[in-house]
Amino acid sequence: MDFENSMKLEIISLSQNEAFARTVVAAFASQLDPTLDEISDVKTAVSEAVTNSIIHGYENTQGIITVKADIKDNLLTVEVIDNGKGIEDIEAARQPLYTSKPELERSGMGFTVMETFMDSVDVISELGKGTRVLMTKKFNSVA
Repeated sequence: MDFENSMKLEIISLSQNEAFARTVVAAFASQLDPTLDEISDVKTAVSEAVTNSIIHGYENTQGIITVKADIKDNLLTVEVIDNGKGIEDIEAARQPLYTSKPELERSGMGFTVMETFMDSVDVISELGKGTRVLMTKKFNSVA
């Protein structure tokens, strides 16, 4: 990968670490001189991806979630990677209101939210091996 600047964060899949992950990525993205809306979009998308890893990837177990971010020119790329259970049907999981955990009263909007706030969202997953969510956002505020 050809990049100008990058960061990597590894956290334990605990819900209290989700806010830390989104704040770290937002601080990293701040070098692109984002608008408040742009930084809010990134924080929301990262929050959804990390929360999905915690709730769905690792369920009631603990594991490592890796968050990587790269900046090249005015493009931010964010990856959220877990080694959890994987997604059985990615297309179904990407549908609005789909949830594999209705008993937890989940809204089923995680991927929809990510797609709304980022320019692209790719999901790669293998059962028993984990999931990788790759998101990009182009910042228009770069001078």
